[in-house]
This record gives sequence, structure tokens and C-alpha cells, in this order.
Amino acid sequence: MNKNPANPIPIAIIDDHTLFRQGLISLLSEYPEIDIVFEAADGLEMQQRFATARVIPEVILMDITMPVMDGFAATAWVRQQYPDIHVLALSMREDDKAIIRMLRSGAGGYLLKESKALELLNAIKTIREHGHFLNDLVTLRLLRNLQSNSNSAGGTELELSNNELKFLQLCCSELTYKEIADQMNLSPHTIDNYRQEIFQRFHIKSRTGLVLFALRNELISL
Repeated sequence: MNKNPANPIPIAIIDDHTLFRQGLISLLSEYPEIDIVFEAADGLEMQQRFATARVIPEVILMDITMPVMDGFAATAWVRQQYPDIHVLALSMREDDKAIIRMLRSGAGGYLLKESKALELLNAIKTIREHGHFLNDLVTLRLLRNLQSNSNSAGGTELELSNNELKFLQLCCSELTYKEIADQMNLSPHTIDNYRQEIFQRFHIKSRTGLVLFALRNELISL
């Protein structure tokens, strides 16, 4: 399905709308950086495709609202069975609950179906390289969610101190690390230590990774 350069990104497309799925395949096939290895109409069919796939995809474009097995369940399955695969949600839904639930299910990014082709291509490349893609749409939802849910429901099983938990929650805001230090009445050096400790303990590499970690472990609640 692809024209091919040196190291194309193998992807799968999961969407129950046949015309949209075929249109996306036609669109992305124009880019030699992309190799579409399989498609499916829902999560269950996706599971079946894995058994016969010529190549395991590195990125999956995942719709949310699908019959049989929806995007939430399908994403959670991928995260459990193939933790190295990156899921990019591609949906018409803009509501906060859907976006944050997909991130918690294991998606590394979220994009609306109305996005332009080059934005989708950039998102695929970014999520493959960095493991996540957070645009303005997602960031706004995270900030709004944080503002309306200041208390955490979890974290004890992760053996996080109260200060580490507070630090993680503030990382989901627009505050700089220095501003986080000021708000917590701690020195920037102490904040740096929190960051490095959490990075090492949970194998996180960036602030975006911290945000996704906090979401997936329900350290900020809906």
C-alpha cells in the first residue's frame, strides 16, 4: 500500500466508517513515510488482524465510537498486549471526558478527524519518535480538568509522597517548574530532585510523559 522510503512508519487504521477509513488510506498512501499494514472496523477485528499482520504497526490510528469493541477498550488491549505500540486517537468527539478517558486507556495523543493531512502526518511522526503527541486541544482539556479537580483519588499504591503527588498534579498545569516551586514553597533545586526521582523511578523522559503518567494512574480525577 506504500511507496516506500528507507524506514516508513508501519501504521494501522481502526474505524467503523468504511468510507472514512478508505479515504484515510488513500490520503496517507500518498506519503512514502507511511506504511499502512492493516485496517479494521472495530477493536475485535483489530485483534484478529494482529494474528495475520505482515508487520506489527508502530502507530495505530484509533476511532472511539465503534461497535463490538470501542476505542477505549481496544486501546487498553493494545497497551496491555503491545506496550511498545503508540495509539493516536482520531475522533469526531471533542468532549473532555472522551479525550481524557482515551489518554487514560493508553493513547499517547488525540486528534480530531477534521484535522489537515499534514497535521495528522506530523502527529504520527511525533508519537512514533517521542511516544506522545499533545496538541492545544488536549492541553486545554487537561488544564480544565485540573482546575475543576484539585484533589487526587489515587497515588498511594505508587508510593508517592504528598509533595511528589502535588508536584505531579501541578505538572499538568501551565506553570513553569520555577512557578511550581514557588507555589509549593520549595526551592527550584528540590523540585528538580522530585522531577529526576520520578523520571528514574517510573522511566519517564519528559514533562509530557509526567502528564500522561498522572492521567493513566488517575492522579487527577474526572
